Amino acid sequence: MSDQDQILKQGVSKIERDHSRFRQIVRGRIKKDLRKYITNSEMMGKKGKDLVSIPVPQIELPRFRFGRNMGGVGSGEGEVGDPVGGQPQEGEGQGEAGDQPGEHALEVELTLDELAKILGEELELPNIAPKGQKTIVTQKERYKTISRQGPESLRHFKRTYVRALRRQISMGLYNPDDPRIIPVKEDKRFKSWQITHVPESNAVIFYMMDVSGSMGDEQKELVRTTAFWIDTWLRSQYKRLESRYITHDAAAREVDQETFYRTRESGGTAISSAYRLCTDIIDDQFPAGNWNIYAFHFSDGDNLLSDNEQCFKILSDEMLPKLNLFCYGQVRSLYGSGEFKRKLDDALQMENLVTADIKSKDEIYDAIKIFLGKGK
Repeated sequence: MSDQDQILKQGVSKIERDHSRFRQIVRGRIKKDLRKYITNSEMMGKKGKDLVSIPVPQIELPRFRFGRNMGGVGSGEGEVGDPVGGQPQEGEGQGEAGDQPGEHALEVELTLDELAKILGEELELPNIAPKGQKTIVTQKERYKTISRQGPESLRHFKRTYVRALRRQISMGLYNPDDPRIIPVKEDKRFKSWQITHVPESNAVIFYMMDVSGSMGDEQKELVRTTAFWIDTWLRSQYKRLESRYITHDAAAREVDQETFYRTRESGGTAISSAYRLCTDIIDDQFPAGNWNIYAFHFSDGDNLLSDNEQCFKILSDEMLPKLNLFCYGQVRSLYGSGEFKRKLDDALQMENLVTADIKSKDEIYDAIKIFLGKGK
């Protein structure tokens, strides 16, 4: 390796170390203010296919200031507290309004896997142990073999060097006083891949939401934000995850994601209709022995009194035995009675049934920890 290549390699290595250190600093800032980021619905609008853009406070570099010196090196003009390098710039400190722009947040892109890892660390969420058979088989390409052909980008340096050295020694071309190893085409070895078949666990999430007249835009925004973080965590736990959406008022229907958050009806509320539809879809498409099944239901707690017993019966006899986890989140509404959670808590106490109040954005953080904290 030439001196120039060595210098370039060292420079790249330093850049990678600096980048890694910067990422750690950013992770620390996000973890520290995670409750704030969880309530920030704007962040979800900046999500790409695999990335999410998060605004973090501008990270300032430290700078030296004059202290109390006894003379010698570092002594000279300047008062205690003055920044090194001159007077403060315009726009800093107190005084009249200036014409300098203020500080701006730094947009940092994180992968959804990184975001899920931060969420799990901060909320101390246990990793999920999937149940059921691993029936889905996927293909994985892994670089496990060596080939004589391939692109230069996959050239195996060590193998190529050893082959060239052996050839030169066997042909009497190697000079210990001038140890130059020059590979020829026949010496080159390249990393190659093998396709392996890996069984993976299946998972499906059912999101159910009351869309009757008492559920307004504010309540739906609470649901959307909560569902984003639930989705982010569960997708980090399963390679394959399907999402299904059910809306209901007095009747239930399966819809797509966009319709789920935009639909608003004016009818009454019969929660059992959503539970019945969810159960029918599970029986038809997602056998409990092969799938890890999650159900999240969001409502303002308003329901026909005559329907409550039917809800509890479907849950206890049909849904809960098939689910990894059932979570009920009750959002606050000016028009909802808020009674369903209390009645559900009194009627059923099962290991895979969890309920939480989500009265405002500030309570989303706590609700996610309650929902996902069991590692089901």
